[in-house]
Amino acid sequence: MNRVLFEGRFLVSMISTMIQKDTLQVRYGRMDWERMFRIADYHRVANIIYLGLLGNGGRVPERWMNRFFERYQESLLGGENCEAGEREILTLLDMERIPCVVLSSSTTRGLYEIRETADMSPLRLYLSPDGYSLVKGFLIDLGYETIRNYPEFGERMYRISGLSVDIYHKLPFKTKFYEKGMRALSIRARIRRGGESVRILSAEDRLIFRLASVSYQYTVDELLIRDMLDLFLYHKAWRRQLNGVYVKKKLQDFRVDGLAEKLLRLAYMWFGAKEDKEYMQSSGQPEDLNSFDVLENRIFSRGEFGKESETDPQALALARMLMKEDEKEAKKVKKQEFKKKMTEKKESAGRHFHWIFPEYKYMSDLYPNLSKFPFLLPFYWVLRGIRMLIGMIKNGGQQS
Repeated sequence: MNRVLFEGRFLVSMISTMIQKDTLQVRYGRMDWERMFRIADYHRVANIIYLGLLGNGGRVPERWMNRFFERYQESLLGGENCEAGEREILTLLDMERIPCVVLSSSTTRGLYEIRETADMSPLRLYLSPDGYSLVKGFLIDLGYETIRNYPEFGERMYRISGLSVDIYHKLPFKTKFYEKGMRALSIRARIRRGGESVRILSAEDRLIFRLASVSYQYTVDELLIRDMLDLFLYHKAWRRQLNGVYVKKKLQDFRVDGLAEKLLRLAYMWFGAKEDKEYMQSSGQPEDLNSFDVLENRIFSRGEFGKESETDPQALALARMLMKEDEKEAKKVKKQEFKKKMTEKKESAGRHFHWIFPEYKYMSDLYPNLSKFPFLLPFYWVLRGIRMLIGMIKNGGQQS
C-alpha cells in the first residue's frame, strides 16, 4: 500500500475509533511520527489523534506526543473563547444593524460528544461590500488582524485569543452555478432568534452548504478529513429531520448532487457505526467500491493519486468549469497588466512631450518677450531647444 494512503487510512481509523468509542486496533509498525503529526495537523485532526494515542504513548516519541498534546490543549482552552468571541461579534453586528449571513460558526462544536475534539473552525460571515468594510473596521478595533487573503472574495482575521473570522464580500466559489446557488441560500436565510440583522441558514440549507463546499474542495484537492468528519456528524444529527428531496433538488442547481452523495456516503464509511452504514445503504443506491477508492485516494494524497482515474462526471465537469474560470481570470489579469503598461507609456510620453514643448506660461516666464507676441511660441520652443543642445555640447566638451 502506498505510504500516503496508509497514513490517511491510519488517521481515519483512529478517528473512527474515538468517535464510536471502539477498542483501538491499529498496527503502529515503524511510524514516522513527525510526518504523521504534520499530516494530522494539515487535516486539522491532531487534537483527536492525541486522545487516540493516550495509553500508547510509549510508541510515540515524546517530542511528537507533546506536539499532539499542544493541539489538543489549544482546542480545550480555545472553545469557550471562540463562543464568547462569536457572541461579541454577532451582538455588535445586530447593534450596528449590519446585515450578514452566518455560513458556519462554533455551533459545530456541539456535534462532538467530547467538545475538545472539535476543530477551532472560523466564524464565517457573508456581507455586502459596504458591510464588509464596516465589519473589517470593527474587527480591527477589537484586536483582530488579517492573516490570510482570499483574492477577490475576502480575508481571514485572527485575534490572539484564538478566534478566527472569515469575512466575505463575495463567496469563494468561482462557477456561475455556485454563485447562483449560494445567492439563493443567502436570500432564504432568516433572522436569528432575538436578533435584528444577523441571519442564519435553515437546517437543510446548512447541509446544502456543507455538501456543496466539500464537493468544491474535493475538486480543487483541498478537502480535509476534518471537513468530512464535520459533514458526517452534522448529517447524522439532523438526518431524520431533513427534507432529503429538497436538499437533492438544490444540490442539482450546483451541479454536484451525485458527487455530494458519494462524499457523504464515504464519510459514513469512514466514521459511521454499523447502524449508520445500514442507514445509508437503505437509500437503495448501488455500491461502487472502485469509485469510493478513487475518492479516498485523492483526498488522502491531495490529488497526487486518484485524479488521473477520476470518473465522476460531475467532478470532471466542475474541474473543467473551474479551469475555464482560471483561464478567464488569467486573461483578465493579463489585460489589466497591458492596460497598466500602456497607461505608463502614455504618461511617460506625455512627460517627454511637455519637457520638449513646455506650456505657454512656463515659456513666457523664461522668455518675457513671448507675452507680447504669443504667436511666436513655436519659435521660442525651437530657440530653447537650440540653447539646450548647445549647452549639452559645451558640457560634453568640458568633461572630455
